[in-house]
Amino acid sequence: MTIETVYLAGGCYWGLEDLLSKIPGTINTTVGFSGGHVKNVCYREVTTGTTGHAETVKVDFDTEILSFKDLLIFFFKIHDPTTLNQQGNDIGTQYRSAIFATTNEQILQAEDLIKKIDVSGTLKNKITTEVNTFSAFYPAEENHQKYIQKYPDGYTCHYLRDISIKV
Repeated sequence: MTIETVYLAGGCYWGLEDLLSKIPGTINTTVGFSGGHVKNVCYREVTTGTTGHAETVKVDFDTEILSFKDLLIFFFKIHDPTTLNQQGNDIGTQYRSAIFATTNEQILQAEDLIKKIDVSGTLKNKITTEVNTFSAFYPAEENHQKYIQKYPDGYTCHYLRDISIKV
């Protein structure tokens, strides 16, 4: 087993985590916050939109089962990477689409994949997903972890879109 970690933001982290956790090769998911300027931030602070953080899912995955490229393609299918600072009814920078990469190789692969998807015309608009070097992650409170599993009828704006991304 070869485990890698990436931090993915794509709107409300409850639904994002639920779908990401079900991909074969995903070892573990944790919801929290990345990309901001406040240390040890909590959910209530992030919802104000003033901390710079995005609701983020830490994804540990086995690269022998799930490639980074395939993980990102799935990520692009379960949220709209073409809307700036918005997913469904959730609006604000805390709901932006972002990849917080843990290696230089992840950055290169993410940037390359985004270019190829944009050139392919698969999506009707250009991808607005940020690609950043990971710097910090603050786990959300326990009641936010595995939220959709705890509350199956809980809020989510995420679903698997029926689009074919070929690159």
